[in-house]
Amino acid sequence: MGIFDNFNFSKLKEGLTKTRTKIVNTINEAVTGKAVIDDKTLDEIEEILITSDIGYDTAVQIIENVRGRMKSEKDRTDLNVIETVKKELTGILDIESNFNSEQEIKTHKPYIILVVGINGVGKTTTIGKLAHNYKKAGLKVIVGAADTFRAAANEQLEIWSKRAGVEIIQKGHGADPSSVAFETVQHAIKHQYDVVLIDTAGRLHNKGHLMEELNKIKRVLSKNLPYAPNETLLVLDGNTGQNAILQAEEFSKVTDITGLVVTKLDGTAKGGVVFQIVNKQKVPIKYIGVGEGIEDLQTFDSKLFVSAIFE
Repeated sequence: MGIFDNFNFSKLKEGLTKTRTKIVNTINEAVTGKAVIDDKTLDEIEEILITSDIGYDTAVQIIENVRGRMKSEKDRTDLNVIETVKKELTGILDIESNFNSEQEIKTHKPYIILVVGINGVGKTTTIGKLAHNYKKAGLKVIVGAADTFRAAANEQLEIWSKRAGVEIIQKGHGADPSSVAFETVQHAIKHQYDVVLIDTAGRLHNKGHLMEELNKIKRVLSKNLPYAPNETLLVLDGNTGQNAILQAEEFSKVTDITGLVVTKLDGTAKGGVVFQIVNKQKVPIKYIGVGEGIEDLQTFDSKLFVSAIFE
């Protein structure tokens, strides 16, 4: 499960109730009472997946693979079909990460994490929860408030840093974001911090400026530490459905995303969007948010995520 011992299956299952209703209950209705699962039933399941934010291309891919599996299966009962769909969904989410975060943190000190995402997706709260989790794991953590475009961003990040019990480096509204990143890393090196979390501005409407700003921050980080950043995490709001997919596409154009954080999955019927995002971007989900509390950011596990939807 990784460095954080923070997985709560009951909490995840509860948070995905509406997604479960939208996907699983409808599939169950389509297959219940069918003596044999025929092509017409598979077409119905495909339509259910398409309308459940899993998306057209992903749904077609899943059902094509299910058809192939079913041809070689003697048992074509409803349970068998559902189990086959579960395997396909799990396979989509099983994207191999290029590195092991836990091992990298031991190798690189300080370990630098750049956090990106538009305003309103839960970026600030995600940083606070990550800081809490890393500190709980016994690591020395510092936060850099490099989203200087919004005055409220610093205030919110300061509140979350206090909740997590970690230090924060910040400057006034309108300060150069890269200077905040530089000072944070310098401080982390001098005082032997283990993990550095750097917030960034989320001005996606001005991609040119965003690209320039992110590139400048990366240049400054690499001047301090040639390997930095170790990770660039993109935070997406799972409740926004198709908009989350567009955000992932746009951010992937301006920076190299190493992992995704999907927030606000509790209480939304749009949890199926995670399959579409991963299938299109081929980037692993690292963490998911299933509540507002500081403990409610969980390490992502594809098998348990799919199980939580289907149980």
